[in-house]
Amino acid sequence: MQPSGGATEWCLLQNQFDSYEKYSLLIKLASVFVLSSAVLFDRAVLMTAGILLVLWLQDAIWKTFQSRIERRLLQLEALLAGGPSPTGETSAPYQFNSDFILSRPGGIGLVAEYLRQALRPTVAFPPGALLALAACQLLT
Repeated sequence: MQPSGGATEWCLLQNQFDSYEKYSLLIKLASVFVLSSAVLFDRAVLMTAGILLVLWLQDAIWKTFQSRIERRLLQLEALLAGGPSPTGETSAPYQFNSDFILSRPGGIGLVAEYLRQALRPTVAFPPGALLALAACQLLT
């Protein structure tokens, strides 16, 4: 039996969603490595803090992309279950980019979306804690 277009799209997007989670973890691990290396080799704390901020924002951007996939997955799950879309957008298969273009924010909206993601606890905890450690090192 052939899977429906919605089921095929769901499988592809679910794999992509999981992949984004793995790479987000790698960004967090890179942050730990950067701070550890800076402490071990007694490098400039302010430069290290800047690198940690860049990695934090990169993770937020990455998680923003993942959240767009999540919205589409929820639409497809509603389609496959025979219910209404929770977001009100089309649930027809293969409309990921079309739906995004219809709701895409402008430049300021995109930056605000990235910053909202950066403040989510699962995104903010590792780099926030690492920046606090770097600040402690700077003060001692």
